[in-house]
Amino acid sequence: MTRPKPNLPWVEKYRPSTLDELISHEDIIQTINTFMKQDQLPHLLFYGPPGTGKTSTILACAKQLYTPAQFRSMVLELNASDDRGINVVRGQIMNFASTRTIFKSGFKLIILDEADAMTNDAQNALRRIIEKFTDNVRFCLICNYIIKIIPALQSRCTRFRFGPLDFKQIMPRLEYVIEKENVKVTEDGKKALIDLARGDMRKVLNILQSAATAFPEVNEDSVYTCVGHPLKSDIMNILKWLLNDDFASTFKKIQEIKIQKGLALQDILTELHTFLYRLDLPPDSLIEILTEMAEIEMRLNGGTCEKIHLGSLISAFYMIRSKLKPADE
Repeated sequence: MTRPKPNLPWVEKYRPSTLDELISHEDIIQTINTFMKQDQLPHLLFYGPPGTGKTSTILACAKQLYTPAQFRSMVLELNASDDRGINVVRGQIMNFASTRTIFKSGFKLIILDEADAMTNDAQNALRRIIEKFTDNVRFCLICNYIIKIIPALQSRCTRFRFGPLDFKQIMPRLEYVIEKENVKVTEDGKKALIDLARGDMRKVLNILQSAATAFPEVNEDSVYTCVGHPLKSDIMNILKWLLNDDFASTFKKIQEIKIQKGLALQDILTELHTFLYRLDLPPDSLIEILTEMAEIEMRLNGGTCEKIHLGSLISAFYMIRSKLKPADE
């Protein structure tokens, strides 16, 4: 009798296990494949936004380099959840890098995920270890922000940037997961998933799983509702009120929709920003509104009162309307 598979999150269940299964960055994968075939893998530095395949790529490389029996003794993976201060670099990483295994051929692999969370002292200690044990070990540093990696480490690694995935790259994998999990998804639901994820494959699958669990059909409304994101119809209504209704009425209506739908003013601002570019507004007026919205967003990030800034947002639109009124008449 076969045991059922563990009920894994879809992100892990469908994580690529080989380089051939990866859906993007063909040039990077081809280069790394060439390195491995020639047995000349350098130290690597992968950087770019979350969910773009950085960790999946190096894990697929490790599975290609080592057999399952070798994996545990040849690969050390440290993540942001682990303590990676200077003591870990001098202790655990140094011990792993300096000791050889019973497997005479090849080299060990040390994967430091979220390397931009390491302290400067730890990074400085790491640069000497990288040089000293190059004949025995290869390092792969993974980070979101390369600016947080000290130049000395950057110069010791071959850098690869993993950019956000585009629609054509995400869609085949999304269709594959939908088919395997037998999920009912509409076309506008797929588009909403990709729009919300902004090139993050991990986010696409997480939202898909949440929406599929909560609703019988994954459509645009269920996707936006699942993540607490404003619906496009709600944003259109808010924009219509801002451009046409009086101050008190607009304030009351937006406040009501915020409470009913559980929306944050920050999310409303982000979506309004997208819709504003579609309006036929004079450049001076558009610039003035965008500047005011940027100020409001900055203040909201500081934890200030949403009600006051909602009034400020409505006021900005009201002022523009009053300037444009004489020209319209």
